[in-house]
Amino acid sequence: MRRRSLLIAVPAGLATLAACGDGGSDSSETSESASPSAPEASAAPPPKIVDGPLPAITAGVKFGEKPTVAKGSGDPSKDLAVKTVIAGGGRAIAENDFVVAHYLGQVWSTAKVFDNSYDRKAPLAIQLAQGSIIDGWRYGLTGKKAGSRVEMAIPPTWGYGSQGNEQAGIKGTDTLVFVVDVQDTFNAKSSADGREVAQDNVDLPKVGTNTNGKAPSIEVPDVAPPKKLVSTYILEGDGEAVGADNSVLVQYKGVLWDGGKEFDSTYGRGQLTSFSLQQVVKGWAQGLTGKKVGSRVLIVIPPELGYGDTPPEGSDIKKDSTLVFSVDILAKL
Repeated sequence: MRRRSLLIAVPAGLATLAACGDGGSDSSETSESASPSAPEASAAPPPKIVDGPLPAITAGVKFGEKPTVAKGSGDPSKDLAVKTVIAGGGRAIAENDFVVAHYLGQVWSTAKVFDNSYDRKAPLAIQLAQGSIIDGWRYGLTGKKAGSRVEMAIPPTWGYGSQGNEQAGIKGTDTLVFVVDVQDTFNAKSSADGREVAQDNVDLPKVGTNTNGKAPSIEVPDVAPPKKLVSTYILEGDGEAVGADNSVLVQYKGVLWDGGKEFDSTYGRGQLTSFSLQQVVKGWAQGLTGKKVGSRVLIVIPPELGYGDTPPEGSDIKKDSTLVFSVDILAKL
């Protein structure tokens, strides 16, 4: 399995789906090596941001290429050093946004690489929120634009603190150097951006096509539910197709076929979620496989591909419920 990023905590989201999926409740990849959460909410004040010193990037100098970074020369700054190496032209990042990025991290004094996403061939999707990621990323990436390569030197105060990260070989005195290629940024109001597809089948739910970040309507018809899985475009994007072994970043809303009552929604929580298609109920995995990034997809899940006779405890989902979802695929990871 791919190793989970050292940067992140266990993310929230898809609470009911992932809890009863085939692979467990964590929407990140499991790890055989260290995968610590970000330190608890830091009491450190916001850092002063300076432009150096920063080690040279000696190879892999293009956006999206795995970089090689020299060892730090002399003493690092006690402040947070941040430099935009390549300026992008995309959306600016705000705190609490999700960023999708490739990155490499190494120790200033030794140039030892302790983590990188390039070798995993999958970018990281992470919320720039306190407690979700080390503070150096929160402060260093805020205001940067998608399409940018950013280099940062993060002192312990805004990294892993005086405890360091023993499993990763990070001491409590280590300044960390990161190169981050920001592919995109999303927030709680992000929506699919595909073209509308006709909803001609009167026996299927009709889903709203608004792209203003608000939850789309889902109108369930007064007919018997389909016995087989339904997965169809509402908005068809032009991004890459999602593979069965991919992870995705999504907005979604789920309602019951019987009565149309909402039982789960990222819109209601005000937070996007990411997960592996190998770690959710079969209806989600099958329904999203092959669908394109940028799309809104209607998925109707019969009981045998959902929760069957073992619905999540405490939820509004009853035994043998048919589930209806609107899912916006924002990014493939």
